[in-house]
Amino acid sequence: MSRHKKINEVAIYGLIGNIALLASKLIVGFATRSQSMIADGLNSAGDVFASVMTYIGNHISAKPIDDDHPYGHGKAEYIFSMIISFSLLLVAFSIFRSSLNTLIYGSEFTYSIWLIFVGLSTIIIKSILFYFARRVGKIHNSLLAHANAEDHRNDIFITLLTLLSILSGYFELYFIDSIGGMLISFWIAFTGFKIFTGAYNVLMDTSIDNMLMKQFSDIIKAIEGVDHIDAISAKPVGLHFLLIVKISIDANLTVYKGHEIASEVRQKLESMDNIEEVVVHVNPAQYHPERMS
Repeated sequence: MSRHKKINEVAIYGLIGNIALLASKLIVGFATRSQSMIADGLNSAGDVFASVMTYIGNHISAKPIDDDHPYGHGKAEYIFSMIISFSLLLVAFSIFRSSLNTLIYGSEFTYSIWLIFVGLSTIIIKSILFYFARRVGKIHNSLLAHANAEDHRNDIFITLLTLLSILSGYFELYFIDSIGGMLISFWIAFTGFKIFTGAYNVLMDTSIDNMLMKQFSDIIKAIEGVDHIDAISAKPVGLHFLLIVKISIDANLTVYKGHEIASEVRQKLESMDNIEEVVVHVNPAQYHPERMS
């Protein structure tokens, strides 16, 4: 199955699961006045929005290359991942404010076995969704799928905290419920910031990390005829990178031989999964104080 179809499945399954959890959490949460369960329900509302954004972002990024987008529409994944991060931060703020007010002014909730049932159901459903989204994210290197997987995993920990807060109500320790809601908001905010950072780095054309750059350098230096590397720069294009490589070769070689060396460099780098295109510039070998060793 294609990359975009699998990511669509992540979005659709997540949407179905999150809508079911959203309804059950809010119904039970408001019925019992549990701040932790209401906070968990609002988090599920954010999850529904994230699933919708995943579907739309994946649909746009799947569009083929055209005259206005010579490298495709892949950056839509990062734009919509950033939108997801904003929604998570907004949900986190709303939960924190509500829980803080409850802690200050006081509130009691009614303990119910339905709170436990909804919590345990959430953990089971979210565990299934997490493993599926993480697998798709790893196989297809999708930030959208990774963002959904992180969201599902966080929901598992959030619901565990919710269950702890609910059990505190059985012993009439109601302040723990408010504190639990505040801790949930911090966790959601952390996740939102993490997703935002990943999307921001790509959209702002941050270069490839040092480990990958070293891997590219080792491949180039292993090619016969390359005297040294003058520079390597990377620019995100769509879901992949455009590499601009500057190498030096023996100045006495023919133009034809220099072209062969440059072509081999380009072919080996473009065979890697995360490289869209490689541009190779050839210089005559000479001392260069800024060259890459």
